[in-house]
Amino acid sequence: MKINKNFLDLEQNYLFSTVARKQREFQEKHPEADIIKLSIGDVTRPICPAVIDAMHKAVDEMSKPETFHGYPPEQGYDFILETILKHDYLDRGISFKKNEIFLSDGAKSDCGNIGDIFNVDNTVAICDPVYPVYLDTNIMNGRKNNIIIMPCTEENDFLPVLPSDDAFGGKVADIIYLCFPNNPTGTVASKEYLQKWVDYANAHKSLILFDSAYEAFITDGKYPKSIYEIPGSKTCAIEIRSFSKTAGFTGLRCGYTVVPEELEFEGTKLNYLWNRRQCTKFNGVSYITQKAAEAVYTDEGQKQIQENLNYYRENAKIIFDGLTAAGFKCYGGIYSPYIWLKIPEGYTSWSFFDELLEKCNVVGTPGSGFGKSGEGYLRLTAFGDRERTKVAVERIKNHFGK
Repeated sequence: MKINKNFLDLEQNYLFSTVARKQREFQEKHPEADIIKLSIGDVTRPICPAVIDAMHKAVDEMSKPETFHGYPPEQGYDFILETILKHDYLDRGISFKKNEIFLSDGAKSDCGNIGDIFNVDNTVAICDPVYPVYLDTNIMNGRKNNIIIMPCTEENDFLPVLPSDDAFGGKVADIIYLCFPNNPTGTVASKEYLQKWVDYANAHKSLILFDSAYEAFITDGKYPKSIYEIPGSKTCAIEIRSFSKTAGFTGLRCGYTVVPEELEFEGTKLNYLWNRRQCTKFNGVSYITQKAAEAVYTDEGQKQIQENLNYYRENAKIIFDGLTAAGFKCYGGIYSPYIWLKIPEGYTSWSFFDELLEKCNVVGTPGSGFGKSGEGYLRLTAFGDRERTKVAVERIKNHFGK
């Protein structure tokens, strides 16, 4: 028996596991410390009442033979697929069919699993800094030597340049990972910018994997919420979305992936491949969770989740304004729940993390954990409690000042 040695090419520990371990060890040494977590992107507001009511009704249905539900369709029940289709696409002028939408147990799962349907020899373009799942899962699949790293720095406004530039030796990217609003930097992308990527992908017969998990934080219409707002994208892009940040489903787990029928490579439709993969490896999302997701789109559900989202948006403003006033340079926080904090000179991302924990009892996420270009930054999340967030900002201001 031989192991998959690609796993040995990964960092020893997953980023957020390391952050949690360091926090736990500090707490054990200092049990009196009042630690405030602004690290992991986990929501703290309760699931809204409209969704809870729908779940209660679904649980009651499961108790009666005539309304009991066993294995769900691997792609999702018609009622949720039709709701997603209408609200997220048809009402926005984007036409799809429901067989192009695949419900899942979250965007993280789909981001990691989508690589199953691609050849190991594909060249993969990944931003740096980046959500670790993109890079790690491609290494797991054996693509370590086929990865193009696209630096996202202050100099290029945290927006990657196209992989055909000389900086990448003229390599063509077969698969391109894009995430906007971006995790961790909070950067947003204009339609004009995304059009360049769509044109590149179509010209080079490449595929864009577009992570739109934070689209709910775009509210003013200035930036696209979906890659499919860009002409030509249906022939080159897969979109992955989540209910985790939009509706607080981090503990409930639900998301979806759109695979247009127009996506065809080597004479094979990716829609068929993804459907085949899901039918084999995935048993679908529970009926109770699917009814919960459906309730998100009701008038009452939309009103209630916006109240929670506004709460997090205000938290982001409190962090951004407070730390900017203290002399820090901050990015993100407007179309994103994350503040990308530039740390003072003389610190590394991890040494700043350590001092923040020891002196302020505040936990962030070191930028270097998202990639080499993240060195010199720290990510803070707006998903915490309002009063605790204010306390954390005051502690940071008092310790670091200007």
